[in-house]
Amino acid sequence: MIETRIAQSFTRQSMMTSLQASLVLARDGQCLIRAPLLDAFRQQHGAAHAGVAFALGDSAAGYAALTQLPEGQDVMTVEMKINLLAPALGDTVEAMGNVMRSGRRLSVVRAEVVVIRDTVRKTVALLQGTMIGVA
Repeated sequence: MIETRIAQSFTRQSMMTSLQASLVLARDGQCLIRAPLLDAFRQQHGAAHAGVAFALGDSAAGYAALTQLPEGQDVMTVEMKINLLAPALGDTVEAMGNVMRSGRRLSVVRAEVVVIRDTVRKTVALLQGTMIGVA
């Protein structure tokens, strides 16, 4: 099952553990990761450090790609671009990763990172990149 495979990999990511991130959704070509915005990962203005947006977006996009790879393969980032759209001021950060095109070894992926304050959601970053399947 896709969700079990992704969840097992996710639990081995110490970066996600440090961010107290949780895997919310993993299905064919999609992955959603959510994390509280911890004081330890804010920059000097109180917003989430850009590294938080990148880490969550990169992982969500990578796991989205992994959902489309055969059993026994893993995934690594080849390249990733991020556009920071607004300061991530809020309580929770979410990243939704999607596969745009999947090939035998390479997948083009994107992720949208949103911050949630109370019930208001705001897009703070967009990522696009390439993942590679590895044995």
